[in-house]
Amino acid sequence: MADITRRFGWRHLRSAHTAHIRHHKRGRLVHDGRGLSFWYRSLSAALSEVPVDDRELAMAFHARTSDFQDVAVQATVTYRISDPAEAADRLDFSVDPDTGSWRGAPLEQIATLLTETAQQHTLDVLARTPLAVALVDGVASVRGSVAAGLAAEPRLAATGIDVVTVRVVAIRPEAEVERALRTPAREQIQQEADRATYERRAVAVERERAIAENELASQIELARREEQLIDQRGTNARREAEEKAAADGIRTETEAARKVRLARADAEAARETGAARAEVQAAWLRVHDEVGPGTLHALAATRLAENLPRIESITLSPDVLTGLLTRIGRPEGGTRTGRPEGGAGA
Repeated sequence: MADITRRFGWRHLRSAHTAHIRHHKRGRLVHDGRGLSFWYRSLSAALSEVPVDDRELAMAFHARTSDFQDVAVQATVTYRISDPAEAADRLDFSVDPDTGSWRGAPLEQIATLLTETAQQHTLDVLARTPLAVALVDGVASVRGSVAAGLAAEPRLAATGIDVVTVRVVAIRPEAEVERALRTPAREQIQQEADRATYERRAVAVERERAIAENELASQIELARREEQLIDQRGTNARREAEEKAAADGIRTETEAARKVRLARADAEAARETGAARAEVQAAWLRVHDEVGPGTLHALAATRLAENLPRIESITLSPDVLTGLLTRIGRPEGGTRTGRPEGGAGA
């Protein structure tokens, strides 16, 4: 929209470079072009402003397919006004000289024309297309049909409007139909997921079986090793017992032989000792046999005195002393080897 300022009853208009301004004064074209800036009087001026930049028009409408299914079509049309003079002659682009705003709604008229034309060509295409095909290939066919129809529309050419591009965003069925159409795909995806789950479980079971078999094989091998260990331990124990028994036998035999040798030595020593004692006793007897009775009596008294307990004092009666003196004073008879008188022995 152009900028309009007021100065002392005059108006000054300044437009953008994307707006085409047409100024008529008393029915005569005074100014015509883009980005103009001029003074005018509002009572004698007729102004028109035609935008010449590219405009985006979004549209949405419903159509029916050949199998009587309702679909929603979303599209966008880009257009521009290539002939501002034709457009200003065919549509009301006049602006208020005081405010610069459009008196009518020319862009809405253009939007209605483009929407209805695009809808007409869309309906022609979808009416001959089943829903499944429309959802798969409908976007391209609708886009081509709408572009061709807008390019061939005579009213657009007469109005000075060029269609730049046509874009079909989506063709969507009703929510219930869309859910119904999604169901087979979802079921197939679910079946694929279930099959993957089953395969994963089967692989897991197979792995568990392999692990169980490995554990069982390990247990069998361990039991076999334990059996070998028990056999080896029995063999070792039997061998140890045999060696111990053999060692005990050898030790017993050695001990018995040693004891026999000791007994023989003891017997020999005892025999030698007995012989020596017998010789000593014989010699002792021979010595006693050779001495006299008095000597024997003295030796006997000496031995008796050695074996008697210690006597601190002794009392002799006159009778004992008289007899003892009498016997001591009695002369010995016979030879040294003879027997004493009276038949007494030493």
